[in-house]
Amino acid sequence: MEHPAGESDEGSLRVDFDRRLHLEFHGSRITSDAGLLAYRELDDALGLTDLAGGVLSDGRRGKNTRHLLTGLFRQSVFGRLAGYEDVNDADRLAHDPAMRAIVDRGGLDRAAASTSQMGRFETAWLSSETNLAALVDLSGAWIDRVHERKPESTIVLDMDSSVSETHGAQEGTAYNGHFACMCCHPLFVFNQFGDLERCALRPGNVHSADGWKDVLEPLIARYRNQMKRRYFRGDAAFANPEVYELLEAEGYKYAIRLPANSVLQELIGWLLKRPVGRPPHEVRRYHASFNYHAGSWTKPRRVVAKVEWHPDELYPRVGFIVTNMSRPAERVVMFYNHRGTAEQHIKEGKSAVAWTRLSCHSFKANAVRLQLHGIGLQPRQLPAHPGVARRDRKVVHDHAAGQAGEDRREDRPPQPIHHLPDG
Repeated sequence: MEHPAGESDEGSLRVDFDRRLHLEFHGSRITSDAGLLAYRELDDALGLTDLAGGVLSDGRRGKNTRHLLTGLFRQSVFGRLAGYEDVNDADRLAHDPAMRAIVDRGGLDRAAASTSQMGRFETAWLSSETNLAALVDLSGAWIDRVHERKPESTIVLDMDSSVSETHGAQEGTAYNGHFACMCCHPLFVFNQFGDLERCALRPGNVHSADGWKDVLEPLIARYRNQMKRRYFRGDAAFANPEVYELLEAEGYKYAIRLPANSVLQELIGWLLKRPVGRPPHEVRRYHASFNYHAGSWTKPRRVVAKVEWHPDELYPRVGFIVTNMSRPAERVVMFYNHRGTAEQHIKEGKSAVAWTRLSCHSFKANAVRLQLHGIGLQPRQLPAHPGVARRDRKVVHDHAAGQAGEDRREDRPPQPIHHLPDG
């Protein structure tokens, strides 16, 4: 047999490569979720799921328990972290080598929990009153564990509501006119780093601020002696005198969007007159600051207004913010606009494959799934705490003058911003 010129006919053709690298193929040991192992290392370093195992009570009474409670919790949380929003994939994941290593490193040859086991775990054991209360507090406990490693002196709480669409006869589902769908209407609180501090599931037809005190007060109590500087941001749904008074009593600085009314419009009437001359090709932005005493308030409070004239737009975009900060009006607006970070994380959660489906009939079981989803988001955020990585910030545009009192979450375009003003 003739060989091409230059090719030796002695011995077999061999490829020279780095012998420290091994390429193997084992059909039963393939995983597409190997990245979860890095989060498992973070879990071990911080002791997050071990902390959960210490506060959750095991509802099983038999002695033939195949998996420990902590292992089941890991499978539930890490599955959502990988994008499996419910337990339908548990049978397949039970044989996934990455999931087996996550559930129990001492039993790599043993399957993880099945779909039926995970279903009982989430809808029966975790939905008990004691375990559900523990789950609600668990996100904050995990954040505190990180703050023990890297102490912080400033906390900013962003509160907002969202939508979780439902597709059946689940308890609490109702038609929401704002979102134009059958849904539940959960409430969230994020901090400035994107960590979910607390969340609560609510029926679909409640007001955006319904139950705000039950969600906010535990956070205020938790941070009462931890942080030197404490801030709160909220949209117009939280423009409530009870919110202001609670925050003022606890020493929080706040910036909350204020719905427009005729009195507020009149107080800045001189800014709402169209500028004389040829319309500019750039945005012209004006700010004002004044004291305002609404009929339901016990005292006057500072209100900051921003008016923007945009090219090719007949009316200005107007926004009002009630605040107890003393900084210049421009910086108050800039600080408030950072709350777009919370909206960004909520929207990412709804758009990502990891957003949990509230497909259980029981309201408590769906509340458990919402909490597990929130807890499952935490490992994504914890490595990106300050000093480790920078996070993108977003700006929320104000509405036009005729829409300043509306709450339109879905159509406020974001713009990048680079830093959070110091307190």
